[in-house]
Amino acid sequence: MRPSPAGATAESQVVARAIRTPRSAALAGIAFSVLFALALVLVRIAVPADPSEAGRWLSDSSRRESVLLALGLVPFAGIAFLWFIGVLRDRVGEAEDRFFATVFLGSGLLFVGMIFVAAAVAAGLVASAGGKSDSLLASGAWAVGRRTAYELMAVYGMRMAAVFALATSTILLRTRLAPRLLIASGYVMAILLLMTVGFFAWVELLFPLWVLVLSLYVLVSGLRRGRIRDPSGASESSNAA
Repeated sequence: MRPSPAGATAESQVVARAIRTPRSAALAGIAFSVLFALALVLVRIAVPADPSEAGRWLSDSSRRESVLLALGLVPFAGIAFLWFIGVLRDRVGEAEDRFFATVFLGSGLLFVGMIFVAAAVAAGLVASAGGKSDSLLASGAWAVGRRTAYELMAVYGMRMAAVFALATSTILLRTRLAPRLLIASGYVMAILLLMTVGFFAWVELLFPLWVLVLSLYVLVSGLRRGRIRDPSGASESSNAA
């Protein structure tokens, strides 16, 4: 038997509430943090900072595979980040300021777009190297592609991440949805990224670390609210409040 229209509508409303709960935002943020941080660490370990050493690591198949694995994680990290943005924006709702909401959404989308393009360029270069690393280096394509991927990821992309953190922290401050210490850490992290990214190695890890802390706070606070509103634990939908 087909479900009645009323039953189908009620079921769709339950699903819609479930994907918008604080728990879903927290899990998406945690997934992004883990995947993106792992990708950054793998690339940093495998790829030397000195461009003149490219010939050595490109001829090492284990290093190439490690870099390709890291770059393969980027699309999944981006998908999780988009989910994180969507649920956060839905939770803020009508309380959000239009100006900061536009900056929040725009910077987040630009960040994801830039890391996608950077990962695609880098993956194309590494995959095409194979046993022809010498010819790739001699053609000059490696130098151009490496610099393009680096600028997109480490300079433009991470600065968009800093703008996203600034906008998010401001929205959280105005709506009082997070403690002041967490909001202040967002401002500090964003300023550090804006000023130091491209000059200091590993500083990019501050962004996924901050998203992880924010996601854990959203997850814990959501669970606490659910327990307060439904001490018996009979209703799963209380976490959506």
